[in-house]
Amino acid sequence: MKIFHTTAEYKEWRFGVAEEGGLGSIGFVPTMGALHEGHASLMRKARKGCDTVVVSILVNPTQFVDASDLENYPRTLEADLKVAQNAEVDVVFTPSPEDLYGGAPSASEVDWGSITSDFEAAFRPGHFDGVIAVVDKLFCTVRPQHAFFGEKDLQQVAVIRRLTKDLHPSIKIHSCDLIRDEDGLAMSSRNTRLSKSGRGIALELSRSLIAVSKSDDFEKEIANQIERINRHDGIELEYLSGVNEVTYSKSDSPDSWTHAIIAAEVDGVRLIDNIRL
Repeated sequence: MKIFHTTAEYKEWRFGVAEEGGLGSIGFVPTMGALHEGHASLMRKARKGCDTVVVSILVNPTQFVDASDLENYPRTLEADLKVAQNAEVDVVFTPSPEDLYGGAPSASEVDWGSITSDFEAAFRPGHFDGVIAVVDKLFCTVRPQHAFFGEKDLQQVAVIRRLTKDLHPSIKIHSCDLIRDEDGLAMSSRNTRLSKSGRGIALELSRSLIAVSKSDDFEKEIANQIERINRHDGIELEYLSGVNEVTYSKSDSPDSWTHAIIAAEVDGVRLIDNIRL
């Protein structure tokens, strides 16, 4: 497994080998590190379908709204490299933000309607501006034919599909199933910051989603679950709603809903989850 710490190193390899015809199709898994089984599942899917697998590890400052959130985000490169190696990744690309952005990291404001204004975008203003900026730059540098994203960040998948349609139409986006721990908690790098009791409380999020998915009346059950969660002292609910995975609009008709989505804070840690309806 090769490790490149700068865009110059990566490009020298990427285009040098490409000229020799030795890469085949490139499958790309962009990450912010603190890798877990959810990330590993994306790498395995890329390994199965592509000739060369590239994983990037970069904590991207432009997508963080809260400076303390950026500061506290786990950075575990040594462990991450082991995860990548076990998944038979060919290349790990770990540039600094300044290197990838070509200077001080910044992101322009993007308005793509509801997918960049509702739900996550409303609670984290500027977040998707940063996501769009970094993924665009990563795509331009890595030059993959395929890219793999997890459906835990469901709204992000919608945003990336729009980015790809507009600017990178040759890249095929693969949205991959959300992965849960044995107790049902959606896998997230942020889970390491939960206390034992906080983790138990966080399971109420997935329980609410399951209740909605099993209901004959999604709207009614969402209202019931909002009331239930708001009675819980350990959970600060931001939203629980139905949504269409393509439009991601608050005005989507329940008939068009594909998922139920939830965001809440537990133990000072912001968590998101979703379930297909």
